[in-house]
Order: sequence, then structure tokens, then C-alpha cells
Amino acid sequence: MRLRPVGPRAARWLPLLYGLLFALGLAVSGMVQPEKVIAFLDVLGDWDASLAFVMVGAIGVYAVVWRRLARWPRPLLAARFSHPTPTRVDGRLIAGAIIFGVGWGASGFCPGPAVVALGAATRAAAWFVPAMLAGMWIHDRAWPASRATHDGRRKPLRP
Repeated sequence: MRLRPVGPRAARWLPLLYGLLFALGLAVSGMVQPEKVIAFLDVLGDWDASLAFVMVGAIGVYAVVWRRLARWPRPLLAARFSHPTPTRVDGRLIAGAIIFGVGWGASGFCPGPAVVALGAATRAAAWFVPAMLAGMWIHDRAWPASRATHDGRRKPLRP
């Protein structure tokens, strides 16, 4: 398959368009509604399995697209594909997963859907997103060494 280079104008707007498509999908599926997410996580109570269908649908679309993209010589907006390298499972990863899960279960918000809900002027997101950003800022200040890349190089510290 022969790909034409994407012009600078498209390169600027494609990420925005992809983000809007993602936001629309989150909104249509109900993933920006904390009550729906909490009902999905409440497997011993009034369980709402509809988000499982959203996840399975997303995995199916991703699987098809991934197979097709594997035949492309390069991505549209970069010189080459950048695949993450596997990392080991350690205490920090497990602790982070637990903290993320508790936050998700308590609030019903994941970072992406929270930003979409904020854009829709959802009151709960107006509290959650600043708290999430504050947590990210505290993390960056408390553990600056955690900004190492997968290959061990350090990212420059932000001012």
C-alpha cells in the first residue's frame, strides 16, 4: 500500500478530529455518566453490563484496525511506528493500578471520559478534573524520576 504524506494543515487538525470522534463515542456509549460506570462496577448489586459491550466493541474495532495497520510502511503523522516495549510488573505498577481502580470506582470517572464530561459542563466533572490534574501535578513533583522513558532516558523536567 502506498501512502501519501499528510500535509502540515491536516497534521494539525487530524488529532483534534480523532479526539472529537473519541469524545463522541464516549458520550454516545454512556461512559461519561458516572452512575453508569459505577453500576457496571457493582457486580454484586444492580449490575449494568452495557459497558462490557462498549469495551468488547472497542476491542473488536481495534483488532481489525491493528491488523490492517500492520501492513502500512509508516503511520500517517510520523516517520515510523512507535511500539511500546514491555516492562516488568512491579510494586509501583500494582499500587498505581489499585489507586486508579479505587478512584474510578469511587468517582465513576476515568480520565478520558472525565474530560469529555467536563466539556459537556457536567458538575461532577468540574470537581473531578481539577482534582485529577492536582494529583498528576503532585505525582510529578513527588516522583520526578518516574518520568523516565521506557529505554531509561530521562525526560527533561518541566519548569
